[in-house]
Order: sequence, then structure tokens, then C-alpha cells
Amino acid sequence: QVQVAESGGGSVQAGGSLRLSCTVSGGTFSGNALGWFRQGPGKEREWVACINTGRSATSYDDSFRGRFTISQDSAKNMAYLAMYTLKPEDSATYFCAVKPRHLCRRKGLTPADFDYWGQGTQVTVSS
Repeated sequence: QVQVAESGGGSVQAGGSLRLSCTVSGGTFSGNALGWFRQGPGKEREWVACINTGRSATSYDDSFRGRFTISQDSAKNMAYLAMYTLKPEDSATYFCAVKPRHLCRRKGLTPADFDYWGQGTQVTVSS
């Protein structure tokens, strides 16, 4: 059973940066699609970025390209989401999710595309 756990959330001032971590256990880390999503209060869960674990390919929703960066450390079974120039509207719960034995699409990913989810980590950006 694959388990996913996020960490690294917290409070930050607008304009600041934060790096979230995602730890994957209970399965093979490489060869999967690993995505980051976020959900703000009263909003739907939206896709942020995706990385093919064990490979270099990444994809981003256009809203986050250039400001957020997804990466991985396969030796540690971990992925990361580095967020820069944060804005109050980036405040949300951020989730990591895994789809085993799949590759990321280049666009239009949805929560239904992923099988295993973490509990989320809260990010609060103050103005």
C-alpha cells in the first residue's frame, strides 16, 4: 500500500518562499506520476505540478509555471514543491498525490488522475 505524506507548510509573508516536501513509502518510488495539488477555502482542489518519478520530465499548470518548481530526490523517495514570490491567494492546503506506473500528462491533470493522497500541509501567506 502506497503512503504519501506532506510536510513543510507554515506561515510566510507575501513575497517569501517556502519548500514543501512529499515522502512516498510502501511502493516503488520511481516510475510513477507524482502530483502537487492545492485547495483553498471554499474552492475546488486544483492541480499545480507533476513529475515523473525517477525521470526528469515535469509539467505545470500555466498558473504556476515560473513561480513554483517541482523536483525530486529518488534516493530519499521524496519530492518537493518550491514556491517563490508567494501571494496571499496562494494560501491553501497543499496535497501530494501518486499514480503508480503512470506518466504525467503535460496539462489538465485532475484529482481523479491520482490514486494515493497525503493528508495535506497548510500554507498561509500573509500580506
